[in-house]
Amino acid sequence: MKNWFINQSLNHPKRTIILCLVFTAFMASGLRFFYIEDDMMKILPKNMPTRKTWDAIKEEFGNTEFVYIAFGRPGESVFKKSTMATLWDLTEMLETMPEVDEVNCITTMNRMDNEDGFLMVDDLIPSRELIPEELNSVTDYLNLNPELKVRFISGNGDYMNVMVKPYDSAKFDVLAIEIRKLAEEYLEGYDVHIGGVPYVTGTMPALIRDDVLMLVRAGMVVMVLILLSSLRSIPGVLMVFSVIFLSLISMLGSMGWIYHFTGSDRFVFSLVNTSMPIILLTIANSDGVHVMTKFFKKLRLLRDKKKAITQTLMSLLMPIFLTSLTTIVAFLSMIFSPLEVQTGYGVCIAIGITWAWILSSTFLPSLIGLKKWDMDSKAVKQSGYLENIIDKFGKKVLHSPKKVLGSGIILILVGLIGINWLNVEVDIQSFFGKDTEIRQSLEFLDKEMVGTMDLQFRVEGDMKEPVNLEFMENLQTFLESHPQVTTAFSITDIIKQMHRTVMDDDPAYETIPDTRGKVNNLFTMYSMSGDPDDFSSLVDYDYSVGLTTALMRNMSSKEIISFVEDIEELIAEDSNTDLGITITGMMVVFRDLVGLIVRSSFISISVSIIVIALIAGFFFNRLIWGALAVVPLTTAVILNFGFMGIFGIDLSHITAILSSIIIGVGVDFSIHYISQYKRLVRHGTRPDVLSREVVDDVGYPIILDALSNMAFGALLFSQFLPIQHMGGLMVFSMVSTSVGTLTLLATLAEIFKVRLIRKRG
Repeated sequence: MKNWFINQSLNHPKRTIILCLVFTAFMASGLRFFYIEDDMMKILPKNMPTRKTWDAIKEEFGNTEFVYIAFGRPGESVFKKSTMATLWDLTEMLETMPEVDEVNCITTMNRMDNEDGFLMVDDLIPSRELIPEELNSVTDYLNLNPELKVRFISGNGDYMNVMVKPYDSAKFDVLAIEIRKLAEEYLEGYDVHIGGVPYVTGTMPALIRDDVLMLVRAGMVVMVLILLSSLRSIPGVLMVFSVIFLSLISMLGSMGWIYHFTGSDRFVFSLVNTSMPIILLTIANSDGVHVMTKFFKKLRLLRDKKKAITQTLMSLLMPIFLTSLTTIVAFLSMIFSPLEVQTGYGVCIAIGITWAWILSSTFLPSLIGLKKWDMDSKAVKQSGYLENIIDKFGKKVLHSPKKVLGSGIILILVGLIGINWLNVEVDIQSFFGKDTEIRQSLEFLDKEMVGTMDLQFRVEGDMKEPVNLEFMENLQTFLESHPQVTTAFSITDIIKQMHRTVMDDDPAYETIPDTRGKVNNLFTMYSMSGDPDDFSSLVDYDYSVGLTTALMRNMSSKEIISFVEDIEELIAEDSNTDLGITITGMMVVFRDLVGLIVRSSFISISVSIIVIALIAGFFFNRLIWGALAVVPLTTAVILNFGFMGIFGIDLSHITAILSSIIIGVGVDFSIHYISQYKRLVRHGTRPDVLSREVVDDVGYPIILDALSNMAFGALLFSQFLPIQHMGGLMVFSMVSTSVGTLTLLATLAEIFKVRLIRKRG
């Protein structure tokens, strides 16, 4: 196999390059099917109870998530003729949008009044232009019904709230753009705040994409400068980047092709997938850097291009194959993740890594073979400053291996302690920096309005039976007792309001009637002047399934878990009804996502480390080498999660994937080290200089690889906190895996070298 690869690169370079480009073009053509998904529910498995309940509620009641538009002028009452006219115009335009199912605000609200003992239903605001008497009537009605007022008017009465309910099939990115345009057109001169899950999820993918693209470009510029200063060859750097670019477009194209043929949500590009390009960049860069640095070193010694390429490939084809194989296994382990979208993540990035391996083994050597290299250039003629530094570093490390090993063990213990403080957080609001517009709007809506989060309760049972309605009322009371819940509503609110209204607006009758017949009479009276479809978002046509909704302010993942557990305990204690109650909503979704993230991380890390150790042990003919191969990456994983806990960096569905980066890159360094170690043993290198020779040979490309990938520390300057954390953790993982290989692995190999060499003999 080695001879075949060498033959293709040396004897048929042009054909090899053309074939690689043609296949890349075919893979990249799948980009036309590339699909970006902004629905967070696609992250969750379809068989999860939360997801099933969510889907059932959408089928029965439509979408339950709202976009919230709050506008006003601080300290100025909204109960003015001009403000009402503005709200009227905005509402009319929102209702014409094809993405919008329903708009809830005071201009779309009905009112119920008692006229001569009859229940009369009419519009709360009859027209755009209100006379003073009508405006006063609106104010009085809202003051009489505070549970309605709290949804649409701020506590100080200076901001309006518009709740926009999109269709379930609406594209949230289009919805967010159109709502922003309408707000800019109709709400000029007002202080405007927009939030809600549909708006944030519709806005966030584009913001993150633009932000990451800008920062990745900056990172790549820094990577180029680092490689250029170390390799000292523009053609060499361009060749490395050609492998990176071709691998990247092939991976994204393959994702489009697979989605086109399967239609599976596993292969859509969502927020979780934003790290895919960065990960592939680091891995493809690693292969290219090792080939180029080895080639320059051999060319410096042999002064013959063909011999240098031959010896480079003879030395690196096996370790590059092994690093690619083990990295592919690490990512394919994600198919065991309970998060469905991570299956597509693992499969597609494995395809990208496979193509990067093929390009590094054929395309890159072919490019090197076609280039006429200047034998008197600095890149060829003399070693670089970084190479000399690594040589000195290796000598110092190997001079006191036990001290180095002891220091490493102490660091590992610190990491293990830090893991106990690791916090899992999937709250969307925490993704944004405090100075960003979205974060400020979300905080405003939490503080002044009803908040942007919610809980839904699908209640199955007779919705006209008083005992059932009373339990739903008690549930609402319990929900509203929580300090973060602003309001809760269901069909019981309508029934109580109707009851009070027909009883001459006597507050003593704002209760659930004591018989089913009386409840049914109220609905009959309502239908005489109102439309029974007004209740379609609260109860189904047969009054056999109801929906209770709690609106609330933002909560941390820990608070969500505790709150939902308390609610489930209350429901379990109910023995007076035969109601079937299931909970869903973004709050419960977040709770379930926390558990999935922890399980997903544990499964992928455990499976990949075990399989990588077995693969390395098989190819290196000894299990001890397999165990040594995973030492740096296991250490790096412990340190990564440990220092996240120590420095208060939350584990989210974005940062959780960093473990794959650590494993994918860390095993590369280990395998290159072990491969060179065994190669030198086979060539009869003296035991007393063996480890030093290994560090001298692979230390430079390992550190150069790590340094160039650390350029993505530019992500630290992102406006999104998870991306900032990803940048910082990438830098840390590069340091921990590369230094761990040249310290822990090197010292362990030095300590056990007599046994290793003797066993082989």
